[in-house]
Amino acid sequence: MKDRANIQLFNEDCLPAMRQMEDNEFDLAIVDPPYGIGNFTQSDRKYRYGEYKWNESIPGEKYFEELKRVSKKRIIWGANYYNCFENGHAAIIWDKQNPHPSMSRCEIASVSWNKRVDYVSIAHYGFVGEHDNFHPSGKPVALYKWLLKNYAEPGDRILDTHLGSGSIAIACWDLGFDLTGFEIDKDYYNDAMKRFKMHTAQLQLDLAV
Repeated sequence: MKDRANIQLFNEDCLPAMRQMEDNEFDLAIVDPPYGIGNFTQSDRKYRYGEYKWNESIPGEKYFEELKRVSKKRIIWGANYYNCFENGHAAIIWDKQNPHPSMSRCEIASVSWNKRVDYVSIAHYGFVGEHDNFHPSGKPVALYKWLLKNYAEPGDRILDTHLGSGSIAIACWDLGFDLTGFEIDKDYYNDAMKRFKMHTAQLQLDLAV
């Protein structure tokens, strides 16, 4: 695996972008689209995130058609809220260790190419220890690193259609995977880019010392 990844992040709608891509352009898509459960933010956190409308519905059939066309393999988060399984019921169960009584302790992702169910426990609630608290459903870098180490092959090109907090970009950079990511919301995109640039600048500073 090469030392430095090619990370390309775009502030645009992923669907028209995917329509311009070649078949099987990406080896692995790791995506976390809206779950269609509305503004789920707990009352004590609404002051942080405010009201938002992007989670009112899941992406339509055209999104999933294009996603399957442009990627050879897929990990899709949200399987505990809607049916995104392919070719059986292979899945990943992520135990967030969330103690809040009204929030899910686990999240489930579908896996498109095998038959097993994997389990990983990575504590992540209230964004403890991470600087991604600008997004209400951001996932930790540690989770994306676990996914890449366990599901990606060296040299794989990775696609993320809903960049969100940008954790996957940091994971791909650290592990040397090329990534193309899209985020339609300008504020989320700008914050994710700022977070990514701060991380890579610090990493390069550490290596220079």
